[in-house]
Amino acid sequence: MNRFHRAAALAVSLTAACAQGQGEVPSTTHATPAREGASLTVKDTVITATFDAAGIAEPVQRSVLSTKLMGSITEVLVREGDRVKAGQVLARIDARDVEAKRLQVDAGIAAADAVYRDAQTQAMRFRALYADSAATRYQLEQVETGLTRAEAGLNTARASRAELDAVGAYATVRAPFSGIVTRRYVDPGAFAAPGAPLIELQDASRLRVSVSVPPRVAATLRRGQAVEVRIEDRAAGAIVEGTVPASTGSVYVVNALVDNPKGEFLPGSSATLRVPDGIRSTILVPLAALLREGDLTGVRVQSPGGAERRWVKAGESLNGSVEILAGLRAGEVILLGDD
Repeated sequence: MNRFHRAAALAVSLTAACAQGQGEVPSTTHATPAREGASLTVKDTVITATFDAAGIAEPVQRSVLSTKLMGSITEVLVREGDRVKAGQVLARIDARDVEAKRLQVDAGIAAADAVYRDAQTQAMRFRALYADSAATRYQLEQVETGLTRAEAGLNTARASRAELDAVGAYATVRAPFSGIVTRRYVDPGAFAAPGAPLIELQDASRLRVSVSVPPRVAATLRRGQAVEVRIEDRAAGAIVEGTVPASTGSVYVVNALVDNPKGEFLPGSSATLRVPDGIRSTILVPLAALLREGDLTGVRVQSPGGAERRWVKAGESLNGSVEILAGLRAGEVILLGDD
């Protein structure tokens, strides 16, 4: 073997030995050279601090329907889970006694109207006679007083009819708004009493989240302010409805409204309202820089010998970045992309 072939063989053997040595490097260091242009120097970033307050997402509109009448239920037209529209008939109550009173009131209106018409005729006649000096002023005043009384009697009779119509309207139970029937308390044949619950209805298209916060947090909130809320671990937007002192003192109640037109969130779900709480400094890295291995989260940090895999404690995700709570310092260089 000549000198050239011996040199080539030596180079091949050295290359193989180096490759074997690199295969023995522990997985926690991964000494691989950084790719040019794929590194990032981490730095402290000022972000808005948040205060997480837990609460329950409840429907803004909820109603337990009842009646002012006393009578038996003749029809119940809905069941739990039915979706109804505003004004839809839900149940009917036997109101025959109301109908009987309506006939009496109508008769009274007819009589009062006849008296009023007769009083009008008398008033017109005596006005003409008084103009021709054929009647005294006293006679005219008496007739005018009779007309006033007749008009008052007619108005009273009509008001009784309006009141009876209002009461009779309770014989038909209607939905005050569009929503879902969540509970049916009665069946046909049951006896309805004034104020007793008949049907419960709720509209989940808009939810209200009520939480308690310290005074320092409440002081930063304004009506109409947009805040973030998580309902059953799903993010959504909310609008502050108002802030009021709690009855217990030392805390404030914050109400926020969440639009839910498609019913993505169920009423009664647990919710966490994230409200601003000043500012703080932290380290943010792109989501693409994170490495996942089971429950562990890491990044590749540039070191003098190459890239070192380092496990870190990650926090919340913020607009494509993630907060690093521990494991990185400002000024360190991390590598982006895969190993």
